[in-house]
Amino acid sequence: MHPAPVFQVFGLAHLVAILITISVPIGLGMLVRLTNSRTLDWLVAIGFTLLLLTNYLGYALYLWQHDLLYWKQALPFQLCDWAMVTIMVALLTGWRGWTEVSYFWGIGGTFQAILTPNLQANFPDIRVISFFLTHGGIVAGVIYLLVARRFRPTLGSVWRTLAWSELYLLATLAVDQLTGVNYGFLLHKPVVHSLLDLLSNRRWLYILELNGLALVFFALLYAPWALVRHEPAPVRQN
Repeated sequence: MHPAPVFQVFGLAHLVAILITISVPIGLGMLVRLTNSRTLDWLVAIGFTLLLLTNYLGYALYLWQHDLLYWKQALPFQLCDWAMVTIMVALLTGWRGWTEVSYFWGIGGTFQAILTPNLQANFPDIRVISFFLTHGGIVAGVIYLLVARRFRPTLGSVWRTLAWSELYLLATLAVDQLTGVNYGFLLHKPVVHSLLDLLSNRRWLYILELNGLALVFFALLYAPWALVRHEPAPVRQN
């Protein structure tokens, strides 16, 4: 038997997935802005939400049907799990607090996962499809909010998101310790090459460096908005 194909980073399929993740929400966002349609905005929000929920529950059902659903590995403690919740709430409610956390987690964390996916299979494997639907859906939702609803982060957004990130860190460290599962890559670095390869192999120092890296990413994501001195536009309220 031939070995299972390994995902080719920045191969054609990967590049197409990245292109779709970026171009679709930009196109939808521009359409909503041109039409100024609250109905269309609501339909797009529901569409992204249903995509994320259907993929999440559908993949769990697939694992269960194939006796691959183990409770220790099925807990919602990957950062993308938390980001998926925040982006769905942000899309459906327009609440700014959820939107700003979605921005920093989605672009600073989830988009990095898209660029360097931790995958041991290739398209059209359902694991790969589900991975890109989840991560791409989160990033697409954030891009849509930036374009359609003109969300702009503030300096306070950085510190509030960092506080939520510390809550995620503490909760996930506890879950990792109890289950032995590498949620959030807090037990060890991912198998595939990524930016985390540059961090220390000593776990306590590795965790501290992860914190520092998160702050650097958040600062970089805020920097363009600080440079243009653009006042944040109000997010739609229901």
